[in-house]
Amino acid sequence: MTREEKEREISAVVREKADYHRAPPSLAADVLAALPANPASAPRARFSARTWQFWLAQGAAFAGVAVLTFAATVAWLRPGEDERHAEDILAAHVRATLGQHTIDVASSDQHTVKPWLSARLPYSPPVADLSAQGFELTGARIDRAGGQPVAVLVYKRRQHTIDAYVWPAREAVGGIGLSRDGFQLERFGSEGWTWWLVSDLNKNELDDLARLLARGAP
Repeated sequence: MTREEKEREISAVVREKADYHRAPPSLAADVLAALPANPASAPRARFSARTWQFWLAQGAAFAGVAVLTFAATVAWLRPGEDERHAEDILAAHVRATLGQHTIDVASSDQHTVKPWLSARLPYSPPVADLSAQGFELTGARIDRAGGQPVAVLVYKRRQHTIDAYVWPAREAVGGIGLSRDGFQLERFGSEGWTWWLVSDLNKNELDDLARLLARGAP
């Protein structure tokens, strides 16, 4: 996309998204009061200090609106890292589910799944067997998130598939929850790991799995 095309796109977004406010009735009176009583007899009349203060205040107000509008436009056009990860993970989950390729290694044994992942990734992810808590480990696969290969643990809860993406955390990770097109996504951190869960399971049960994984159960 060329610079001109980007500018047109930003202009279109501003026109669509920006709030428009009618000028207050007092503005016209203030403008008229600032003009000389007889323009023909005073073509070089100067504004008073009070008039300059008024226009400076108006200019600052309009500049503030412009800055806020631009910031909102940039934020809308450039989603944050969390938003990009959420979009990547949801797309990968749907792609794997529709393609019926949710698992590369099928096993409920963590001692089988963990070595398989460790041999194919530059890290050894935590793998928990949570069958006793109602979340059956059915296997794992390697997928992509944030432009890098990551481990995906696959759990079952009744007829629902849950993908648990996990990779080493570069910094402290806070918890967030999102809903997208009927799917629930949840991110949290635990002992140096970043986790993302995605499923069509209800939020309360997905929260239960997040708590179990966060504390390394069992």
